Amino acid sequence: MTAPSIRPAYVTWPTLNRRLRDVVAGLTEAQLALRPSPDRWPLWATVGHLACQRVFWLCDFAGEPGADTTPFTNAGYDCPGDDDLEHVLGAEALAGALDSTFRIVERCLDGWTLAMLEEGLRREDWDESWVHTRGAVIQRVFSHDVYHCAELNETLGAAGLAQIDPWD
Repeated sequence: MTAPSIRPAYVTWPTLNRRLRDVVAGLTEAQLALRPSPDRWPLWATVGHLACQRVFWLCDFAGEPGADTTPFTNAGYDCPGDDDLEHVLGAEALAGALDSTFRIVERCLDGWTLAMLEEGLRREDWDESWVHTRGAVIQRVFSHDVYHCAELNETLGAAGLAQIDPWD
């Protein structure tokens, strides 16, 4: 008998991703350039960063396959916002990035089990202080998505635009 996956613990995540994707896909270039404040990233960079960090944590760190199916094949060193504010991403590219990176999340939700969440993960070529459990990694990615969706909603709401509603 196969152990059950962790998907039931993250039942709202696919809905949050779909609604994030739908809102982002409908934004204009000018709307994607909005910033919550002058010292923070434009919306396009925040969304790109959110998607890229999924690849960093799940593929680069946790060793899951799929980075090559996303725009972020070098997520540890080349993410929008963190490393790149020059290459502006439009709504279509961002929607595609959210879709491709969420397929990696979906595989983890379906393939990881409760017993696997206690496993310590560390990359051999990285600093020894970078040890996290598989459970901490998936929680980090989920929390990161929620954090940035709230940040996006702050800016979207201030501009009178439709917000990401995970509860509707």
